[in-house]
Amino acid sequence: MHSTALVLFSGGQDSTTCLAYALSRYERVETLGFDYGQRHRVELQARLSVLAQLRAQFPQWAPRLGEDHLLNLDVLAQIGGSSLTEDMAFQMQADGLPNTFVPGRNLLFLTLAGALAYRRGLQVLVTGVCETDYSGYPDCRDDTMKAMQLALSLGLERRLRVETPLMWIDKAATWALAEQLGGRALVDLIVAHTHTCYTGDRTQRHAWGFGCGQCPACELRANGWAAYAENRP
Repeated sequence: MHSTALVLFSGGQDSTTCLAYALSRYERVETLGFDYGQRHRVELQARLSVLAQLRAQFPQWAPRLGEDHLLNLDVLAQIGGSSLTEDMAFQMQADGLPNTFVPGRNLLFLTLAGALAYRRGLQVLVTGVCETDYSGYPDCRDDTMKAMQLALSLGLERRLRVETPLMWIDKAATWALAEQLGGRALVDLIVAHTHTCYTGDRTQRHAWGFGCGQCPACELRANGWAAYAENRP
């Protein structure tokens, strides 16, 4: 039976919800973030704030929350061409994908997460990818995750499981899942402390949290919040 997990944790809404999911299920949970030269580097500070708040506000989870890891992956910025790593306008590309797509990002994330899990003796990788309410990234799809799970298990000679708690739910349901896992306190924590905005804006506070309100990440988060709040008692 699986008892340990490594959560790919960016400090955003989705990964924080996934961290709460893992803490509610596993005895030992560690977290992993990546510095890949992202424009919204403020998320690296948000990660630490969220972890501190989780420990302070959820004493039932605090003993399970283990070491946090941060890996440098600036090679993705060197490849270039993405509005997440370069100062360019958000727009669609000729191939039909938004230019927020960073080729290979989630594939590299999972590969490094698998290597770290191997060294740390962790059995499950938890990631917040989703193909229900997302930007169309091919490395967020369920087929990709299943293929990565197989490749990691074969390549590491160890049965690693890749869990994707948000894969088949939209952003409104993600807010609802957070409330189910940690009550209004967790929802309020996500609003106040997580960061999703691609431009890195922490100056504008909305009902759903901080952000520019115009980038694709803010639009998804805001629309999800509106649908969630409409049905909130």
